[in-house]
Amino acid sequence: MIKRNLIIPAFILFCLLPVSAQVTKQETGLKREVTLYNPYKPSLPEVKKRSFLPDMNDTMKVRPEFRYDIKTEPFLPAYTITPIKAVALLPDPLPKLYKSYVNIGMGNYITPLAEISITNERSKKGTIGFYGRHFSTNGKVELQNGKKVFAGYMDNDASLFGRKFFRKNLFESSVDFSQKIRYAYGYDTSITDYSPAKKDIRLGYNNIGAKASLSSLTLDSTSFSYDFDISYNYFYNAKNLFQHNVGIDGIMAKSYKGFYVGSGIGYDFYRLSDILLTSPKYIASISPFIKKSTEQWSFKLGFQALLDKNMTASPEFHIYPDVNFSFSIVPSYVSFYAGLSGKLEKNDPLKIINENPFLVPDGSLFTLPNTDHVLIVSAGLKGNNGIGGNYLVSASYSLINDMLFYSNIIFPFGMLTPEVGNHFIPLPDDVELLNIHGEIGGLISDKISYYGSANWDKYTLAENDYAWNKPAWDARLGVKYNLRDKIIIGAELTGKGKRKLYVMDLNILSSSTPTTPHFFDMPVHFNLNLSAEYRYSKILSFWAKFNNISYDRYYEWAYYPSQRFLCMLGFTYSL
Repeated sequence: MIKRNLIIPAFILFCLLPVSAQVTKQETGLKREVTLYNPYKPSLPEVKKRSFLPDMNDTMKVRPEFRYDIKTEPFLPAYTITPIKAVALLPDPLPKLYKSYVNIGMGNYITPLAEISITNERSKKGTIGFYGRHFSTNGKVELQNGKKVFAGYMDNDASLFGRKFFRKNLFESSVDFSQKIRYAYGYDTSITDYSPAKKDIRLGYNNIGAKASLSSLTLDSTSFSYDFDISYNYFYNAKNLFQHNVGIDGIMAKSYKGFYVGSGIGYDFYRLSDILLTSPKYIASISPFIKKSTEQWSFKLGFQALLDKNMTASPEFHIYPDVNFSFSIVPSYVSFYAGLSGKLEKNDPLKIINENPFLVPDGSLFTLPNTDHVLIVSAGLKGNNGIGGNYLVSASYSLINDMLFYSNIIFPFGMLTPEVGNHFIPLPDDVELLNIHGEIGGLISDKISYYGSANWDKYTLAENDYAWNKPAWDARLGVKYNLRDKIIIGAELTGKGKRKLYVMDLNILSSSTPTTPHFFDMPVHFNLNLSAEYRYSKILSFWAKFNNISYDRYYEWAYYPSQRFLCMLGFTYSL
């Protein structure tokens, strides 16, 4: 260790000795000279450069090799069973039911309209309510002699009704009152000295009635179902001319071995005033049936056995078939149906005054024969018309006994009731009637709806030459526009074919024969009705009606021109 420490410093010293001597010599005067013949020019030799791109092709290839094994094991997820709650079927929200309804209007000819309806709110126990209506007109019309006469009329109706809901039954009842006031203003204008007061030509008809019914509320068609009604009516048009009527009718049916079997029953009893010197009248009937229906076809087999005791010493027995069937030719679009039936048309006073309220006030209104539709054969097609609605086309042939027609009667020199053509007498006759009927209706869009119907009739009578006051055809066509249930506009065009009117003249002093018939030809008549309603809110609306827009005067009966253009304005309000 000691030797190493001595050798290293000695070696360093030895290396430094020559350097020191050289420096010393220079310092003693040694000189050297360098001669440069050319200036120094640095340069680089030319070198040929090489440029190349790397080769991108890899000559090395790698072949991966995979080895794997699959071991399947079943996946058993854990699960729990939770019961599903029953779906709550909630009914659609019911619209609000308003307890009252008021309709007020006024038109030309001094024509007031007032209508009111009051009911309780919606209840599961039942309903009770009142309905009342008044409509009248006080205008005058011009007769053929240029004289203006009072041609007003008045209709009053009132009803107090109620319903009671039971678990399986529905009970309904009502007390009703109706009144019709008419004025026999039309007369033969050749009678110049006739100028009656309003009270002399006033005809008043009143009816007080009550009705009760009990019906089943079965949802299953296989269950026993029934509907029974009982009614009472007291009709009068003078103190000594009246009629009491009690009626019972009903129907009951039940499904039995795939068929629907049932029967209808009916009984009407009429007691007339003693001044008419007639015995009581009645109609009793029973009508059993059996029917069955599927999606493609249906049929009904039945009949009606009926006893009619009406102004005869003994009752008359009638039996009417009640057979019909139908089947689908093109589902939903074309269905064929045919039927064989008959019926007895009751010519009671309530029905007759709606046809002709100007009968001679001698009590003949209560003693009219019933119309016997002995046989009715009908067939037709019905279905979807392809333009948002349905259609029906049918033809029927009927044999009818005692069909009623009417004739004016002129007998100004009668001892008790002089007649000047303003009253009518009935003319019963046996008829063969061929009827062609068609109707169509539906929606063109969600705003526009339409409807239409037409009839063509051919009468073959036993005694009369023509079917008096019956048009050969009638038709109507209507369109309604509904803008969001806010604005509703409607138009209806009606038409009636030519008619013949009959007047029986018994004025023996002015004619060589006791009876002189007069015939009047009535031309084709078209009539246009317009209506509009603006519903300001759910409880308030305003309406307008324009009726009897026609180019000529229309005669309902001989000597009876009708009121022409009628304009009415009004509003409705609900509470």
